[in-house]
Amino acid sequence: MQDLKELYGEVITEHGKKPRNYRTMEGANRRAEGHNPLCGDHLILYMDLRDGVVRDISFQGDGCRIFKASASMMTHRLKGKGRDESRQLASEFHRMIVGELDAEHEPNQLNHLKAFSGISNFPVRVKCASLPWRTLEAALEGEEVVTTENMGPAVTAPPEVD
Repeated sequence: MQDLKELYGEVITEHGKKPRNYRTMEGANRRAEGHNPLCGDHLILYMDLRDGVVRDISFQGDGCRIFKASASMMTHRLKGKGRDESRQLASEFHRMIVGELDAEHEPNQLNHLKAFSGISNFPVRVKCASLPWRTLEAALEGEEVVTTENMGPAVTAPPEVD
C-alpha cells in the first residue's frame, strides 16, 4: 500500500483531480483519439500546431487518475514547444516509465514529469500513463486514432531479424 501512495504522489494526485488544459479546443488543426481497451481510458487530444510549434494543446476524456495526470502534465509542458522537442520529451517519458531511463541520474528534460518515474514498478499502469503521449505522437504525425491494444510497454522498435 505504501508503494501505491508513492505512485500517486502529490503532483500526480493534484493533476489527476484537477487536470490542466481539460477542454475542447476551438480551432485545433490536429485531433487524435486514444483508447486503452485494457482499462477503458479514453482520450481526445486537441492541438494547434503551426510552423512546427505547439501553440496550444488540450484534452478531454475519461479514465484513471494516472491517465488524467499524465495528460494534464503533458499538455502543460508542451505548450510553446517545437515538434522535435515534443517528440524528444515523449521518448524520454516513455523510456522513464518502462525503466529504461534513470531520470534522476541521466540527462533529460522531464522536470516535474519525473513524478511518474515510479510507474515502472506497476506494469499495468504503464499504458495508463503512456496513452496521452502515444496520442500526442499520433497527432504530431497527422494520425487520428491510436490504441494501446497491441502496444507493449516499451517504445523501442522491435529488433531486426537477420
